[in-house]
Amino acid sequence: MSQQYEVTATKKRPQEFSTLVGQPFVVSTIEGAIAQGRIAHAYLFSGPRGVGKTSAARILARSLNCDEGPTTTPCGVCSHCTEIKAGNSVDVIEIDGASNTGVNDIRQIKDEVLFPPQTGRYKIYIIDEVHMLSISAFNALLKTLEEPPSYVIFILATTELQKVPATIRSRCQQFHFQLIGLDLIKESLAQAAEDLGIRADDDALFWIAREATGSMRDAYTLFDQVVAFSGEHITMETIQSKLGLVGFDKIVTIATDLLAKNPRDAQVAIHSLINAGVSVEQIIKDLVQFYRSLLFMRSQITDEAILGVQSDRIPLALRTSYTTEQLEAALELLLATYREIRNSLNPRIELELAVSRLAELKDLRSNTALVKEIAALREELLSGNVEVTRKVKASPSPAAPPPGQQELAPAADPATPPLQPGRILTMEDLPELTRCLGDAPMLARVLGTVKELKQVDRTLTFTFATGFAATTAKENSGRLRKAVEELTGSDVDVHCINGETAHALQESPSGEDPVLRNIATVFRGDVVTRKSQ
Repeated sequence: MSQQYEVTATKKRPQEFSTLVGQPFVVSTIEGAIAQGRIAHAYLFSGPRGVGKTSAARILARSLNCDEGPTTTPCGVCSHCTEIKAGNSVDVIEIDGASNTGVNDIRQIKDEVLFPPQTGRYKIYIIDEVHMLSISAFNALLKTLEEPPSYVIFILATTELQKVPATIRSRCQQFHFQLIGLDLIKESLAQAAEDLGIRADDDALFWIAREATGSMRDAYTLFDQVVAFSGEHITMETIQSKLGLVGFDKIVTIATDLLAKNPRDAQVAIHSLINAGVSVEQIIKDLVQFYRSLLFMRSQITDEAILGVQSDRIPLALRTSYTTEQLEAALELLLATYREIRNSLNPRIELELAVSRLAELKDLRSNTALVKEIAALREELLSGNVEVTRKVKASPSPAAPPPGQQELAPAADPATPPLQPGRILTMEDLPELTRCLGDAPMLARVLGTVKELKQVDRTLTFTFATGFAATTAKENSGRLRKAVEELTGSDVDVHCINGETAHALQESPSGEDPVLRNIATVFRGDVVTRKSQ
C-alpha cells in the first residue's frame, strides 16, 4: 500500500521557533519570555492568513508542556510533543472560533478550566479565528480570560484584529504577525523543490512567491498545484500555458507597441491572447503590474521584492520614456477599467478601449503641466529668445509670355517700402513698422499703444500708453531696433518708456528716491507716485 500523500504546507509546518519564517519579533520575544520564566496567561496572535499564527501557537504549547520544558527548543520525541503535533493531546485543546460562536461553547470552557491538566504542565486553549465569537460569548470569556487558574493558558488567533473587542485585547499580550518577504518565500519554495527532487526555474519560483502575496501557506498550496502539472521540471512557460497567463514577454511586446504609437499591433496581440484562453481580467492585472513596476523604477526603486518583476527583463526604452505623471494616469485608467468590466456589456471592448487610450499615453499632459509649459513659452516669446515666423503661401509662377511679347517686370511689393538711409521715423510710419514685425506678433501688437515717437540724433524714444506695453517693448528692444533699421536704413538706439509713469515722476520729487529706483529695477517696471489732492 502506497504511503499517504501529505501536502507541502503540512509537511513544512514549522515545529520549532527557529524554523518559523519571517517573524523575528514574535520569535525573539516569546523565546525571551520562556527563558526568563515570564509566561503570560493569555496571548493574542493577529495577522494575515498563512503567516504562522497557528503554527506559533502549537510551538508555544509544545515548548511549555515538553518533558524538558519549559524550553525554547522542544525535544519533539516525548509523548507531549508527539501528541500536540498529531493534534490529539488532552491538555491542548484547539477550538475553531467560526464553528463555536455561541455563549454555551464558552461556558463549557469556563467549566473545564476548573480541572487541572491530566498529564502536562499546562492546560492550553488555542482558539482560532476568535473574532467570529458573538458578543455574548466574548462577555462570558472576559472574567476567565482575566484571572484564569495558574495552569491555564489561552492563545487566541485572528486575521481581523479590529473585530476583537478592546476588553479582550487588553487582557492579552498581543503579537502581530507580518507578511513574509518575497525572498524568504522563494528560498523556502526552492528548498521544498530540492527535497522533492524537482528542478525549478528561478523565474517560475519568483512568480509563485509573488502570487502568494506574503502568505507561506498560499505559496506552498500553489507550489503543489504547479508540481502536479509540471512533472520533474517547473518552468514559467508551462505555468503560463496551463494556468492561462499572459506571459511577461508578451506584455513587454504590447507595451513596446503602445510606446511606438502602434495600437494596431497591440490590439492584434490582445486578440491573440484572448483567443488563446487568457481572460480579460488577467490581461488587465498583468498590465497593471507592469506599469506599476515602471512607476517604481521611475522612483529609483530597484528591489525586486518591491517591483514584483525582474528589472533586467524590461527594455531601457520602456523604463525611461514615460514620466511619473503618465504612469500614474495609466494605472488609474487600467484600475478603472477593471472595476467597470464587472458591469460591462462587453468586457473585451472595455479592454480594447483602454489599450487604444494607452497608445496616446506619451502625449498626456495634466492641466498643471500645460499651464507651466504655456507660461514658459510666453516667457521665451517675450524675451525674444524664440522668433516666430509666418509661413507665406508661395504664389503660382506666372505663365510664360507668348512669343514676340516682352516680359513685364513684376511690380514692387507695396507692403515693404524701399530703404531710405537717414530717414526719421514718425507716428505715420508705425503701421509700416508693425508689418516689419510680423514674426513678433506680441511686439507688433503693443506698438499700437504708442502715444509719442521722438528721435533726437541717434536716439529713438517710444512712449507707450501702458506699463505692460513699455515692458514688453523693452524686453524685445533688440528686435525693435532691427526692424527700425530695416525700415529706415539707420542704426539708432531705441528707448521705450511708459508715458503715464514718466509724467507722474516728473510731477513728484520722489521719482529720484533711490529706494523707488531699486523697486523699479527689481520688478522690471516703473514706480508711479502721485501727490495727494
